[in-house]
Amino acid sequence: MKLAVYQVPGVSLGKHNVKDPRLDAADKLVEAKKKIYVQADIVGEDEMKDADAILVPAELKGDLVLLDMEFLELRLGREQSPEEKALFEKLYAALESEKAISELPLSDEEKALMGSYQFVTNRAIVPLASGEDVEQAIVKAYDQAGYISFLTLGGKENRAWPIRKGTVAVDAAGTVHTDMQKGFIRAEIISYADLIECGGEVQAKRANKVRLETKTYVMQDYDVVNFRFNR
Repeated sequence: MKLAVYQVPGVSLGKHNVKDPRLDAADKLVEAKKKIYVQADIVGEDEMKDADAILVPAELKGDLVLLDMEFLELRLGREQSPEEKALFEKLYAALESEKAISELPLSDEEKALMGSYQFVTNRAIVPLASGEDVEQAIVKAYDQAGYISFLTLGGKENRAWPIRKGTVAVDAAGTVHTDMQKGFIRAEIISYADLIECGGEVQAKRANKVRLETKTYVMQDYDVVNFRFNR
């Protein structure tokens, strides 16, 4: 995930761990040599339009809205198709009411029209409250940007892996290794809730909480997974 920071002091750019406390809890239950968080790529204001989400102090969210309003004012002053004009007027009205473009319900046709334009607020805008911990805000931004994680536990590492919401099991397997995707057979799944309730992976298996899912299974946030595949 790429997360842009706008006027957030004290945040260094580069790779940051997404410190979801659920991995910490799982790590206490299942022994492994290492604990590996999902990582976010933190970038500056100059890369906002390429980011999945923008972290901004709550009182400065209006600055981002104004950037898009200024762009739309220029576009509305030029000739465009009736469809574009209607879309731009709709976007401008929403921005005037201090809504981000990402908050608007748009048709597939409207999304296609927007494809050739880069709006700042056409992504998750995550307000940082005064005094809010930045690490917690990064976890929140990860979710709002449309990402979830799954876990692989035990042995060398307890690890969270990033995937988009709606990812199916066979594609999630490819996140770990392309061979797992190519030779996918089944995914052994333990829900995170069952992992915690049972007190660990072995205990969950003993309690018959393991499900065998096919390649089309839609992954759920913090599923604990063991991929079966032909090597």
